[in-house]
Amino acid sequence: MRLGDVEQVLFGSLVEQTRRCGKINCRCAGGDGHGPYAYFAPIGIRGMRYVPAPLVVPARACLGQGERVEAMLAEISAINVELLARRALP
Repeated sequence: MRLGDVEQVLFGSLVEQTRRCGKINCRCAGGDGHGPYAYFAPIGIRGMRYVPAPLVVPARACLGQGERVEAMLAEISAINVELLARRALP
């Protein structure tokens, strides 16, 4: 397995939410919010960042690449744990 383009990596999740604008006569006051809007929730960092609609698909691709990188790093770590147990770590 190869890592590919590691510059295109995101760790976290994409969350879709609706929002209420707060205007009394708006349709959102009755329950249906505006949106849904996409937000990126990074791992280990508090808060979310708005993702404009044209960037949702590229953001999902970067999240997928992040999952592949994490899986590969877990595999490498497992191999190194085994090498350490054999006292054969380079």
